[in-house]
Amino acid sequence: MQEYTQDTSKMTLQNTFHPVILKILSKRGLSPQEIEDFFSWDLHKLPELTSLIDVPKVADRVLRAIDNNEIIGIWGDYDVDGTTSCALFHHFFKMINVDVKLLQPSRFTEGYGVHPSSIDRAQSLGVTLLLTVDCGITATEACAYSKLRGVDLIITDHHTDGLEEMPDAYAIVNPNRRDENKDSDMTALAGVGVAFAICLGIRNLLHSKNRDCPSIYPLLQFVAIGTICDLAKLNSMNKKLVRHGLKQIKNTEYTGIKSFFSPEERKNGFIPSEKLSFQIGPLINSKGRLDHPEKALELLISTDISDASLCFNQLEICNKERKFIQSQVYEGAREEVKRIAGPDHMISVVYNPEWHEGVIGIVASRLVENFKVPAIVFTNTEDKGIIKASARTAGDLSIFDMLKENAHLFDRFGGHKAAAGLSMPLENLEALKANLNNSLKQIPELERTIQAYYDLEIKPEDINPKLLKQLEMLEPFGMGNSKPIFKMKGIKLDSFDLLKDVHVRWNISSLENPAIRHKGISFNYIGKWGATHPEELFRSQSIRDNEITMYFTLSINRFNGNEYIQLMVEKVVLGDL
Repeated sequence: MQEYTQDTSKMTLQNTFHPVILKILSKRGLSPQEIEDFFSWDLHKLPELTSLIDVPKVADRVLRAIDNNEIIGIWGDYDVDGTTSCALFHHFFKMINVDVKLLQPSRFTEGYGVHPSSIDRAQSLGVTLLLTVDCGITATEACAYSKLRGVDLIITDHHTDGLEEMPDAYAIVNPNRRDENKDSDMTALAGVGVAFAICLGIRNLLHSKNRDCPSIYPLLQFVAIGTICDLAKLNSMNKKLVRHGLKQIKNTEYTGIKSFFSPEERKNGFIPSEKLSFQIGPLINSKGRLDHPEKALELLISTDISDASLCFNQLEICNKERKFIQSQVYEGAREEVKRIAGPDHMISVVYNPEWHEGVIGIVASRLVENFKVPAIVFTNTEDKGIIKASARTAGDLSIFDMLKENAHLFDRFGGHKAAAGLSMPLENLEALKANLNNSLKQIPELERTIQAYYDLEIKPEDINPKLLKQLEMLEPFGMGNSKPIFKMKGIKLDSFDLLKDVHVRWNISSLENPAIRHKGISFNYIGKWGATHPEELFRSQSIRDNEITMYFTLSINRFNGNEYIQLMVEKVVLGDL
């Protein structure tokens, strides 16, 4: 992957790229300079991460704590961003021979963020300096309490600063705090990216004092995982950080990260971002969703292969349980949305007191995928009469801004443009529904729904190994740099297979040249909202002489040393839609 990107600056686009790649770059409206930046790996062209407000103050306080033999604590969120941030800090402080106390809350007992009880827990371990990661920007009460208890609390976060006043912490490092530059690329940093900036600031201060600190370049592996899995926007800065992290992962020295990959995957020399988002992220998140996140963090800081293997096995077991619970909650939520959805359905708001709160965020995301509108999924909390929810957006709508207009209905609220969480009295639910529907009526449908979208129409003849290899050059894929979606006509559905009653394997050929054949797969296709059953597609193309149109992304399926082109099919329709 790096070889390709290094070569692009020395060759003309026409001579280097497959015509489909050129069309994608053109459609995305990139100028020659922007194309050069798109493929750049140059870390010297990053914004100055240590210019974030309070980074020097934090670095100075950390160094004083080290010199005074104080105990430093790290308080991280229980999701993949918080867990990778904790692991990053652990490995950084280990580089400079400092032991830190790692603490994470349980979703079910302590809840999201940092609280007065968090300060007590840290102080019971002797901590006098506590750094949060991926949380804390709304922790007004905890900051006030920390001052009473004599603990210096440093907030490092990336979530929107949405309260009337910022918490009175010792220091706050957050690219999205109200007095930061809102036009800076750094507003897209995930929590783990902010943690990396802190480490860079500490390292620079150590060097200025002629004190040793090894290179922190390897820590970009954790930045890559956290950034991709937290759906942080892949602007120019984040793409560079993630690329360098992905490049190192295949030869990683971190035992925990190594456990996520088979020897064959590491041997391939290319780690796709989808491996992180669809496999590694869910595994890390699984413990925090159903239990306590400690085993995921234990895995990421492990140096012993047998310990790492044990932790990894526990994550796999937990993830299977999570999938089972999630499928049950999703089916219930989907049926409820189908019951209430009418022709003017603008948002899916559903509630069931029995739903497991650890999966409502994923369920909200799947409802958005299915019904193409924003979704909010509520369930009960342990506090009588109080319900909590995860919200996900659709289209370009800021779900955070929309919910903020209703903050008077909530007990707790936080998040960002794409996702948010809240808790409130059950009695406020109907008022919230009414308010949201009234607000959405004022917003154009294009902005608040997922539109039928594709990047480019191609022919079966365009799909070849050169195209697949060069698509990998566009990595990493994620928020702000989506994997290209293709539309294809001129094909015949030769056959299909149902897998586990919900997945479909497609076998297609070109109508113009039947010798050109491709294989595709659709996961969770059967029962999908608006999806035509493959049996009907197969019969109708012959009976009515209808043309089939397929929408898909492309990937390389690597197995037993072989590589196969695979269409990841999102939609198949009769006719041209």
